Amino acid sequence: MEETKVTLNENERAAAEAVFGERLPLAERYVQHLATTGIERGLIGPREVPRLWARHVLNCAVVQEYIAPNVSVADVGSGAGLPGLCLAIARPDLKLTLIEPLERRVIWLNEVVDDLGLENVTVMRSRAEQAVGAVDADVVTARAVSALVGLLDITLPILRGTGELLALKGRSAAEEITKAKKKLNRYGARETEILTAGADLLEEPTTVVRVRL
Repeated sequence: MEETKVTLNENERAAAEAVFGERLPLAERYVQHLATTGIERGLIGPREVPRLWARHVLNCAVVQEYIAPNVSVADVGSGAGLPGLCLAIARPDLKLTLIEPLERRVIWLNEVVDDLGLENVTVMRSRAEQAVGAVDADVVTARAVSALVGLLDITLPILRGTGELLALKGRSAAEEITKAKKKLNRYGARETEILTAGADLLEEPTTVVRVRL
């Protein structure tokens, strides 16, 4: 596939510079992977190319504002590295484990990690349920994996009783929390809240459901 040049508009560049700082060239290289081999391998649809920055990369990267320094993060159902690789690029202090069951995605993720030289990332081929006990994580992230009521079962056990889930959600966040109330109580969640990430940077800020154990 010919190289697809994905450009940043003025607002996107300002946001990207604020989020990625001196590591912006790594983020740009990652976006090129998404726009080329990511499409070739079926990790992302070709129609997403014009909005890779706004809808995907920046949408994910701004979540880093809710992650403490120097912690371990497990990204469940990492797919094309959203949000895992975005966080790893923006925050080299974090230790990321990308959990992904499909081999073709794991191969692609490893290729990108190697190309970008991301020493703070480990890619694990596994279902989330099978990763319990094999991953140490202070924070679990997930995007476009499942409704919250189902997501809790494949994310909270990884935390082993302490830590937090950051689930990237949309307009249904409040409704999903309501439907998950019983399960949240069953897992002993001490706090569940809806957060907004990137409010000062993005035209459409990111909605995050944070569940603290």
